[in-house]
Amino acid sequence: MGKITEYSKSYNINGNAYYKLFLSSELRHSIKMSKNRWRQENIKNQKGKRWLDKMSELTISNINDICMNSRKHKRNTLFCQRRGFTLIEIIIVVVILAIAAMAAIPMMSSASSVQIRSAANLIAADLEYAKSMSISMGTNYRVEFDASTESYGIYKEGETTPIEHPVNVNKDYVVNFTTESRLGKVAISSVDFNSTSTVEFDCLGSPVGLSSTGSITISADGITAIITVEPVTGYVSITL
Repeated sequence: MGKITEYSKSYNINGNAYYKLFLSSELRHSIKMSKNRWRQENIKNQKGKRWLDKMSELTISNINDICMNSRKHKRNTLFCQRRGFTLIEIIIVVVILAIAAMAAIPMMSSASSVQIRSAANLIAADLEYAKSMSISMGTNYRVEFDASTESYGIYKEGETTPIEHPVNVNKDYVVNFTTESRLGKVAISSVDFNSTSTVEFDCLGSPVGLSSTGSITISADGITAIITVEPVTGYVSITL
């Protein structure tokens, strides 16, 4: 007979008359699904109602506590995620530390070592300056050393007053290690130019009367340096 459409009177519940409807299996399934959806919606509504009830019970202090706990959890999560290092990161750090250590080694040298090098270079440069002045001016210039006062000066031939310093205007060309703060540890140990403490250059740049290599020895806290002047050529060198 197809889908059943027959109705029959059934019974009364709570004073209401209901009729039992004999439906097809497809229609009963549809009704069952509708009931299930209604139940699910009802459950959702109940959960939402409970959530609203809980939110209404929250106070300002409760909200602050929740926020603080959330921040702590986030920080702890980040800490756990970042507490490890990869092998590549470790290698990069080791390489950087090695480069920094190599760069720091020269800086760890003693002040005496630095000063002795600076003083040796200064004396060699001043000897070269006196020699170049002799050549350019066509007259003799000499460098006189005084170990007792830890000083030396550059003089023109026949004069007893040092020449004027080319950089420090109105000042004599005299270097005194005791008054030089950056060279205060340096001392002139010995000077030997044919048993004298003076070396003089002629207009050709040759040391006058120098038969053997002349030398100036300086020291600072046990560290020594020797500046030598060769005869004939006047070549200046430094031995540390």
